Amino acid sequence: MSGGRRVALALGSGGARGFAHVGVVQVLEERGFEVCSVAGSSMGALVGGVMATGRLKEFTDWAVALKQRDILRLIDPKWALPGAMAADRLINHLNDFLGDAEIEHLPIPYTAVATDINARREVWFQRGLLRSAIRASIAIPGLITPVVINGRLLADGGLLNPVPIEPTAASGADLTVAVSLQAPRPQGEPASPVRAAAAPHWYEDWRDRLRHVFQTRNGSAAPLETPDLTEISAAADPLPGNLRIADVLASSLDAMQDMIARYRMAGLPPDVHIAVPVNACRVMDFHRAGDMVTLGRQLATKALDDAGF
Repeated sequence: MSGGRRVALALGSGGARGFAHVGVVQVLEERGFEVCSVAGSSMGALVGGVMATGRLKEFTDWAVALKQRDILRLIDPKWALPGAMAADRLINHLNDFLGDAEIEHLPIPYTAVATDINARREVWFQRGLLRSAIRASIAIPGLITPVVINGRLLADGGLLNPVPIEPTAASGADLTVAVSLQAPRPQGEPASPVRAAAAPHWYEDWRDRLRHVFQTRNGSAAPLETPDLTEISAAADPLPGNLRIADVLASSLDAMQDMIARYRMAGLPPDVHIAVPVNACRVMDFHRAGDMVTLGRQLATKALDDAGF
């Protein structure tokens, strides 16, 4: 395929996996593409905004140098507020890259997508203070506190539009590149609902009972008691010991956003779709920026090669 060099870029939400967006932008620039429009949700809004200010290299150098202890210093726990973190320290630090830039004065048309959680509708920030728009877009529910702008209670743009292609539709670009941070299902894996029974695994239960019987044949152990079948039927499998509330929230959001993104991109498909695996890193693993930038470069290279660009 031969094509033009003007690209409309849609950058998706997904927490720390969003550092892969940096690698995608690097590859596009190296291949001579001109980004003529960018829209982003959550981390996509942040990377797209920094890129639009021309400070992406400085931002990348800072992010790649972050250690886990640095992340712990930047987050601002607020357990009594409607979110685990206020993120004020992080946003204040990002001001070094965003400054007082206003969206309408950026050299690249830019849209940050947030969600008005009371009105249940998208909000597209295309004017005003860049850092305020980004702060609204990155407010991951349950993790980063929402903000109020012009009377709207705003949270993560990925809630309603995980990969915001629509704001770039009128850009006049030669092609649209979309970067999602929830890779599609493996080939052959069905998307239909799974039919399952909420009953105990009787085979496993009886296998464990028989094993216990054989281990106590010498008579030294106490005789087996008849189990309470009511308790067995109501019992669930034990939760993983290392499961954290942040993991539950992040995985729930990933599942929701994957479904929404697939439906929305089916209606407005991009020319090139770069999909970052959901298991590449956890939502809050911001200390893995270097790994994600590298992964973004690899995935962008393959996707562009496959598309003939």
